[in-house]
Amino acid sequence: MFGNITTINSNFGAMEALYNLKKTNGNLSFHQTRLSTGKRINSAEDDAAGYHIAKHLESRTRGLSQALDNVSTAKNVLNIAEGGYQSQMDILQQIKESLTQAADGALSDEQRNAIGDRIDALLTEVDDINNQTKYNGFVLFSTDTTNSTSSVDRSMQFQVGEETSDTFTTEFDNSNRANMGENNVNVDSIVAGGWDNLTQEEATAGINTLETAIDSLSATIQRMGDYQARLTSKEESLSIGVANTEASRSRIEDADFAKEQMEMIKLQILQQTGISAFSQANSAPQVVLSLFK
Repeated sequence: MFGNITTINSNFGAMEALYNLKKTNGNLSFHQTRLSTGKRINSAEDDAAGYHIAKHLESRTRGLSQALDNVSTAKNVLNIAEGGYQSQMDILQQIKESLTQAADGALSDEQRNAIGDRIDALLTEVDDINNQTKYNGFVLFSTDTTNSTSSVDRSMQFQVGEETSDTFTTEFDNSNRANMGENNVNVDSIVAGGWDNLTQEEATAGINTLETAIDSLSATIQRMGDYQARLTSKEESLSIGVANTEASRSRIEDADFAKEQMEMIKLQILQQTGISAFSQANSAPQVVLSLFK
């Protein structure tokens, strides 16, 4: 390639050996970088089209992963909400038992009034749950916690996909003593003169009102379950999307370790032979000098 190696002014053999050695060292460094980073494409220079596609897929993977985290957050919110509604349901069951007891004609007015006081205290607990069920500082069931009879509900929107339109909205019923559950049943309507003046007739008729309130709250809890089921389905879909997108990116961008290791071994052998060739080429002028001895 570079001509006669016995010329004195220019050692073309050494120049050729040095050129090949530098080329081998450059390739060796290139494959070492791939092994150290685990990536076939470390810059746009390596593969411009592949780099562009890989970065687009990486962006999509990160978006889907964040959406997956958002779905988990939404499910946590729903778990807290359902727990609050379930606590209210337990209280309503206790109130129904108390009304059934108060409807018994064997009780005195004083005993019935005591039961009414207990029911009133239980309904205060219902209001407390309504106003204190929170996630990240947000009251879940109402946007108006200053009014225990408010019927203002709260909705929350979650971003559950990488597109702007990929949203999921939940509606939480403001569930207090005056607006119980989905149908806003007023439990206080059972009594005309206050719970401390509960009558047998009011207790008897109130059992049906409590049944309606229980059904109303059950509908709310059922809706929480429906939300959870839909989010679980979305969670599975996003998980598959993340896995498939990451696999596509990996096929384009990531290095094949077995292939890179084989290249490294080949280049290390070439490096050793290149060093040997360079050393021999540098000794060639000494042969010419020996002619003058």
